Amino acid sequence: MAHSAPRLAVLGLGTMGRAMAGSALRDGIPTVVWNRNPDGARGLADQGADRASSVTDAVAGADVVITMVTDTAAVTSIAVDLGMLEALPSGAVWAQMSTIGVDGTATLSSMAQSRRPDVHFLDAPVSGSKVPAEQGRLTIFASGSEQARPTVDPVFDSVGQRTVWLGPVGAGSRMKLVNNTLLAFGAEGLANSLALAHQLGIDIRTVLEAFEGGPLVSPWMAGKMPRLRDGDYSAEFPLALALKDVHLALEEAGQDRFPVLASIADEWDQIVKRGLGNEDVTVVTRSLED
Repeated sequence: MAHSAPRLAVLGLGTMGRAMAGSALRDGIPTVVWNRNPDGARGLADQGADRASSVTDAVAGADVVITMVTDTAAVTSIAVDLGMLEALPSGAVWAQMSTIGVDGTATLSSMAQSRRPDVHFLDAPVSGSKVPAEQGRLTIFASGSEQARPTVDPVFDSVGQRTVWLGPVGAGSRMKLVNNTLLAFGAEGLANSLALAHQLGIDIRTVLEAFEGGPLVSPWMAGKMPRLRDGDYSAEFPLALALKDVHLALEEAGQDRFPVLASIADEWDQIVKRGLGNEDVTVVTRSLED
């Protein structure tokens, strides 16, 4: 697909950004990468990526630019302070794929529209963590200009197994909050179930054997269970980021309206304060067992 592939720039090379850039490179999409800490680009050059020393250099020739960082402040810093918006070529697509919530998305969309009306802004957060990202199996919740689709579709097809187009900008971020609320309840339910088994003296291997193939175990849970069996809490989706998403959902919905979700946030806040925020969201299981 090298002859027809759009030129891609990926800004932000944490777990997700690095994996998405790798997927694009495997599919022959010419890709430039940038990260605040240049060490984040290590390894991608060996896969064929060009490493840019600045944001403006990274986006200068891009057809599609992906931002994949932690929060609204980080995206705004890249877009404004580091000059991304000003340097984007006319007609380029800015695919904002970080999870920053409804208000943050609205702010960035308005900024892009006022400063660069000749650029297509897409709100396109993803569902999936480290392993699906590395395998190009993310689900993309895309919203924004239909005119951007022919340009961005090859990139989305590379980094994701499915793109759900949801309408105007902001719909993608709303769907991401819905998605990650379900994830939060799934993670909390799994943690409580396994911690209860521990309390009752039931070995986790026995629990996993009993659950295997049953109707209550989602594919996400099934993927987590072998790691829990082995006591592996290395981050696929860090608890601190999962907590951030829960807080974003509560900001939109209200804690009084969703008291159980608010209780999960309170519990996870305490676990993060104990220094476990960089562990996988499944570390809640270990916390409850302790």
